[in-house]
Amino acid sequence: MSTLRGVIPPVTTPFDSSGEMNLAAVAGQIDWMVGCGVHGIAVGGSTGEGHTITGDEFRDLIAAAVDGAKGRIPVVAGIITDSTRDAIRRGQSVRDLDVAALQVTPVHYLFRPSDDAMVEHFRALAGETGKQIIIYNVVPWTYLSPALLIRIMDEVPDVIGVKQSAGDLKLFADLMADVKPGKLIFSAVDALMYPSYALGAHGSIAAILSAAPKPSVELWDAVKAGDHAAAHALHLKLLRLWNALMPHDNLPASTKYAQSVQGCDAGVARQPMSMPDAAHQARIRKALDGLGLVR
Repeated sequence: MSTLRGVIPPVTTPFDSSGEMNLAAVAGQIDWMVGCGVHGIAVGGSTGEGHTITGDEFRDLIAAAVDGAKGRIPVVAGIITDSTRDAIRRGQSVRDLDVAALQVTPVHYLFRPSDDAMVEHFRALAGETGKQIIIYNVVPWTYLSPALLIRIMDEVPDVIGVKQSAGDLKLFADLMADVKPGKLIFSAVDALMYPSYALGAHGSIAAILSAAPKPSVELWDAVKAGDHAAAHALHLKLLRLWNALMPHDNLPASTKYAQSVQGCDAGVARQPMSMPDAAHQARIRKALDGLGLVR
């Protein structure tokens, strides 16, 4: 747990044109991330199109990432499922791997469990997998309030933190104000990494980090060093990149294109999602050029 700090990009999953995972490309992306100075990686999250991955593919992907990391940085395994049973099965499938934590969404279909049921979901997951858990608070219709997140962390000790998503920095600030010592709050407010760090975030797990890992690490370092002029300048450039990566509906594909421009073999998006068109590519490339990242 003590190693989970700082910039933790949610890496993309390389798929080929037939939709199969290209596991041979996983280590190359991790080497690139390590070379950019990141402090960890998250695998199989939404940026990694984890919602499209089967249980067997999940195990293979996490194993490939752990092998590729070679102990240099911690690996967080992302679980996106619609039942406690399936989440437990996925967590148990990687129990023997060197995984620092599981990053788990609340269930994401139409129906929202009660608050009590949500607590029990994470309690069962922690108990049955033996792994530490980070709640990935992202699903709009099962979005968890700061009060409920604090309750879950209080009642389930192995829930060690929260990845707080969506663009409302007020909710992030409320969570930071009330979180107990020893728990970890990671920002996924991609457009606002700088103020997230200024508010005391323990780190970040967000798509913008995967699209531009090197300047993302530089931003973290600048805030930690108290160099707010440099941090603000980086914030503006990263904000332009975030605006270029949009729309959100195509974010994994946009992130992959940004990575490919920098020489990282990221593959293509899994169908039915498609890669950015020429106009979208031009916007992303222009923003990356502003960061000095176009090869």
